[in-house]
Amino acid sequence: MTNTAINKLVIIGVGLIGGSFAMALRRAGMVKHITGVGRSAENMQRALNQGVIDETTTDMASALQNADVILLAMPVGQTERIMAQIAPHLQADTLVTDAGSTKQDVIAATRRHLNQKNLTNFVPGHPIAGAEQSGVLAAKPDLYNNKHVILTPLDETRPEATQTITNLWQACGATVSQMHADEHDNVLAATSHLPHILAFALMNHLHTSAEENPENLLRFAGSGFRDFTRIASSSPEMWRDICIANRHALISQMDAYQKELEVLRKILVSDDGEKLEEALSQARSIRDDWLRGKE
Repeated sequence: MTNTAINKLVIIGVGLIGGSFAMALRRAGMVKHITGVGRSAENMQRALNQGVIDETTTDMASALQNADVILLAMPVGQTERIMAQIAPHLQADTLVTDAGSTKQDVIAATRRHLNQKNLTNFVPGHPIAGAEQSGVLAAKPDLYNNKHVILTPLDETRPEATQTITNLWQACGATVSQMHADEHDNVLAATSHLPHILAFALMNHLHTSAEENPENLLRFAGSGFRDFTRIASSSPEMWRDICIANRHALISQMDAYQKELEVLRKILVSDDGEKLEEALSQARSIRDDWLRGKE
């Protein structure tokens, strides 16, 4: 395969992530034909109607026939089942990549089902982009513009396969990096999985702490609360799978975060305004430095 357009792309899971990948590559002229596979006939029909895909099928053998690239964009909890389904139908030169938010579990499932030849064509990946909405109607061709995509190739992965997948993500407007799968899962546990858990937990906390009239409590929530809890509108199924798959790293981050909360609690108990301002100033400085680095 070269840097020119691929003939056939197969997307398994045509939602926000998979649909946006298809739309971005089509706009970039990098793909000629897109086949979609998914659980929901209604969502797949929407994908056809929107021109995100060219065809849909429930038959995996026909879907994968003559496929150049397969993107697995379903929730990570389905990886085991999907790998078992695609393994018998993979051609020797078909590249397989994924968009899962966890990588070690995806790689383990892949090793259980793909043969050695297919493993050389597997390029695990994770686009750090998304929205609280899900489904193909939320997809957009510019979702990946100036966003990071992390690839975690196996030791067996051919460099040419990694380069091709890199080219496709770059055509979507993304910046591509590489790291080991375990490092990826630890980093994402801190920067993505923990914030989602906190947002979900805060919504549940406010609901249960005002059981008699939770609507009245939320009626006075402002824009800061809305921004902080935006990601609590994300797909529960997807985040269930992510958190379970990366639970060890996530639990470690939750424990560390609880220690930070305990430090602040002790400061408040001791009525130490100076220490509190120092802690808040440090946090603001860290965030400001991070934002400047993104400019």
